Amino acid sequence: MTVQDPSSLNPDGDDNDFDPSNPPPFKIAEIRAAIPKHCWVKNPWRSLTYVLRDVLVVFTLAASALFFNSCLFWPIYWISQGTMFWAIFVLGHDCGHGSFSDSSFLNNVMGHFLHSSILVPYHGWRISHRTHHQNHGNVEKDESWVPLPEKIYKSLDLRTRVMRFTMPLPMFAYPFYLWTRSPGKEGSHFNPYSELFSPSERKAVLTSTLCWLMMVVLLLSSCYIFGHLQVLKVYGVPYAIFVMWLDIVTYLHHHGHDRKLPWYRGEEWSYLRGGLTTVDRDYGIFNNIHHDIGTHVIHHLFPQIPHYHLVEATKAAKSVLGKYYREPKKSGAFPFHLLDSLVRSITEDHYVSDYGEIVYYQTDPAMYKLSKAKIL
Repeated sequence: MTVQDPSSLNPDGDDNDFDPSNPPPFKIAEIRAAIPKHCWVKNPWRSLTYVLRDVLVVFTLAASALFFNSCLFWPIYWISQGTMFWAIFVLGHDCGHGSFSDSSFLNNVMGHFLHSSILVPYHGWRISHRTHHQNHGNVEKDESWVPLPEKIYKSLDLRTRVMRFTMPLPMFAYPFYLWTRSPGKEGSHFNPYSELFSPSERKAVLTSTLCWLMMVVLLLSSCYIFGHLQVLKVYGVPYAIFVMWLDIVTYLHHHGHDRKLPWYRGEEWSYLRGGLTTVDRDYGIFNNIHHDIGTHVIHHLFPQIPHYHLVEATKAAKSVLGKYYREPKKSGAFPFHLLDSLVRSITEDHYVSDYGEIVYYQTDPAMYKLSKAKIL
């Protein structure tokens, strides 16, 4: 085993006597046993109620914006609707995990309805997201916001480095990721023959791509009927806000903790150790709106648990997790405290070593100076 010295990377970290990269003294079965049995029960009617709630809010917001049609109201609408698009994504995310209901048919129907409406190819995303969960914390196999090995990082041209490590540019990355994935990985979430998918999954991926195309056609038709500007105001700007929400939240669940967290390779990686490197976050008033997605550690270990049981399941599991659970910093009404963590991590966490089975993010000094200059 080769490991970087975490103490040298975390001179000001809390609990310096505790090394989060060490194998935990408990097994995943112990965590599972601590969670009340009813937390595993999926209630399709309750899930559908959340869908109904969110869809009603989306249409109410759109109707209000069109009714008032005021330069004072539009910015409020854009932020609110973009947030609701993100809430819609989270419900589709539950469908992808099978935590929406026990019916795969209902999960797939609702998943296509929810994700296609916000231009996400449901099965293409579902399959790559499954890969992310199965390999969380694994440098070589993880799929979402995976660290770049030093060799790949140094092969990137300056433009790509700026796009990836200079705020706020990475917060608009998701549509590009769907088409091309991350540096060092090939394939598209829209292409049934992408290396992301097995031959048995191609038909499902094609179905989702066709649903995505139907939404694109609907938007283009709306541009022809109502005008490009109107569609941009009602759908385009909220979509951009949604993308920012998605990139910020998914990034912060795996990066930006006050003390750097490990990433693994080879025999040092396990499903449990990888899951324990995820981070819970408090989003203030948005916790309920986006369905408690901030309770991310237990979600990663047990994605079958419905979102409405995650908070209770997390509380029950803390006695087992001990120091391996990092209590999220409490938020005010709005989670402004997370911006510092986001900016700091984006500008400092550039790559991991090509060698070693337990590694930590390292900083490229030249890129750090450039990123800070562009932010300022």
